[in-house]
Parts: sequence; structure tokens; C-alpha cells
Amino acid sequence: MDFSLTDDQLSIRDNVAGLCARFNDEYWHDHDRTGEFPHEFHKAMADAGWLGITMPEEFGGANLGVTEAAIMMHEVAKSPGGMSAASAIHINIFGPHPIVVFGNQEQKERWLPDLIQGKIKTCFGVTEPNSGLNTSAIQTKAVWNKDHYIANGQKMWTTTGQEADKIMLLARTTPIEECKKPTDGLSIFYTDLNREHCDVRVIEKMGRKAVDSNEVFINDLPIPKEDLVGEEGKGFYYLLHSLNPERVLIGAEGAGVGMNALARATKYAKDREVFGRPIGQNQSIQHPLAENWMELEAAMLMAMKAAYLYDSGQECGTYANAAKYMGGEAGFKACQQAVLTHGGVGYAKEFTVERLMREVMICRIAPISPQLILCYIAEKALGLPKSY
Repeated sequence: MDFSLTDDQLSIRDNVAGLCARFNDEYWHDHDRTGEFPHEFHKAMADAGWLGITMPEEFGGANLGVTEAAIMMHEVAKSPGGMSAASAIHINIFGPHPIVVFGNQEQKERWLPDLIQGKIKTCFGVTEPNSGLNTSAIQTKAVWNKDHYIANGQKMWTTTGQEADKIMLLARTTPIEECKKPTDGLSIFYTDLNREHCDVRVIEKMGRKAVDSNEVFINDLPIPKEDLVGEEGKGFYYLLHSLNPERVLIGAEGAGVGMNALARATKYAKDREVFGRPIGQNQSIQHPLAENWMELEAAMLMAMKAAYLYDSGQECGTYANAAKYMGGEAGFKACQQAVLTHGGVGYAKEFTVERLMREVMICRIAPISPQLILCYIAEKALGLPKSY
């Protein structure tokens, strides 16, 4: 069993870290204050080829695995940008997966190069206000009308909706009462986010102001048949193929944000002197930080194991969910401890740790709650009866 990274993986880690370092605390402080999307960062990542890390080589991607993507996103989250940086490109890493796996050749040629080159930004339209994690209960519908679909409905927490040109839309194409199973009859579309038919409204939120979240109200959106990904009615099952990679990436990002905060807390503990000695000499400061390090390292190891299983074609659901849970929880704990280590100044924006604590909450909440992961692990790993 070899836990070391390959030379190529080390190169990914070091090159991504170097690129991200060009965008310092001041850059992200400014974007956190103004809410402006980090276009320069997004372009730099696109120009370096990182937006296509998991996409096919024939369309300009690197054709690498979730393992390499997790290494990359861990470094992005460890950088000054934290989750603002990670979220600015996160959709590119897992979002187009249904296109890559289930799209036809014409669709891949039409869509993937622009995504990889950063010419087009996209968003994900799945979550709805009245369905939450019960995806089969979504109410957005796409009805066939002679030569195209017409979609109506509402989406919630659609990230980068203000910037997006396209939307990966999950909609019901067959009424649920006509389906054998509630998960049947859902379809995935990758289509224009037509502002004449889509009212995209920003949700004011706790953190990550530079990367917008939105409600999307869809009113008679015309969708060409050519924008249907795969078969009609199979969208839920296509979506499942991207769930485990996303959980792995979120876990790696949560651990990365935690490492970001831990590094800042450690430096402050070394530099800050009270009563003639650095506060980092006190065990009450040392021990929580040491505990953070162990938990963050364990979380990243879990993410790497889940990524390895996925890339090698093995069952990875329990490990992917565990990685997401551990990364989110360990990341939050480290960010909280970083604020406390800084004392009063930890509450000040100047020291960044308060922003990291606000942003790391995303890794706990999305795309699935810690409680549902615990239910999943209890059922799948321990064989306990399903509780919901």
C-alpha cells in the first residue's frame, strides 16, 4: 500500500498552489466585500488547463481521474481564496459529468471545449425549495411541444447563476403518477440560460459573496431536443454518476479550507506574545490545533481512498460520503479553532479566518447534510435498518 503521490500528482499539487498564490488575501477580501465574481482567477485556471482536468483529452481536457481533481481542489481551498476560489470552478469539475458519460459525440463536441477553455460558464439546476434532498419530488417540468420542450418551474441555490451562460437542468418529463418508480421520468438538459424566460435572483447569504447563489424562476423556457442529455426519463440515474465525485471533492475542499485556517492559526500562535511568551507555547493553544491537524489529515486520506475506489471502478459510495462528512466537520472545527486562537482579532476581516469559518459551512451543509450521511453509513456500512 503506497500513500505517496506520483510525480505527476505532485506536479499538479505544486502548479495549482503556485497559480493560486498569485491571488492573495487582498484580492479575495475585495471580492468578498464587493461580491464581484473572480473572473481573473477563473480565467487563469482555464488558461492553465485546470478546468478540464477530468474531461476527455480529445476536447482539450486532461482525462485525469477524481484523484487528481481532489488533489487540485484541496490545493485551491488551501489557498488564500478558500471556498470562494473552489466554488468559482467547482461546477466545471463534476457538473459536466453527465455530458461526458451519457452525451453523444455531437453534444460533446458542441459543449465541452468551451467549458474547458472557460469561454462558457454553467450552473446546476437541481435543488428546489419544496423538495430539498428528495430529488424525485421536484416540480419543474419540461413538456414536449411538437419540436421542442417547454420548461416551467423554480430552482434554488443555483451557484453562479448570475454569471452562467448555460444551465444543467433536471426536470420531470413524465408525470410521477405515470412512472413505476418516483425516480423515473426525470430528464437532464444542458441548455441556454435564456434570461427572457429565466428570472435569476441572488440569494443574500452568510459567506462566499463573490460566488453567487440564486433562485431561478423558469417560465416557458424553450429547450431544443438536441439539448437533452442521454435518454428521456433517465436523468436521475445519470445524476447519480456525479454524486460520488462531488462528495469526494467537497470533502477535499473542506479539508483544504481547514488546513488554510490551521496554517493561519499556527502562525499567529507562534507570533503572538502574551506575558512574555508566544501563546503557542501554551498547551491549551497547542492541543486543539494538533487535534485539528490529525482530523484534517484523516479527512483527506478518506477522500483519497474514495477517489481511488471511484477511479478504479470499485464501489465507493460509503467512502465518498464519509469523505464529505469528515472534510466538512474537520474543516469547520479547524476554522472555528482558528478564530478562537486569534482571540478578538479573529473576528476582524483583516485576519481572514472569520471568512474561512463562514465559507466552510458550505462543506457541512451541501450537497447533503451530515445527518443524512450518518443515516447512509449506518445503513450501508453497518447494516442497520433504514431510518427514513
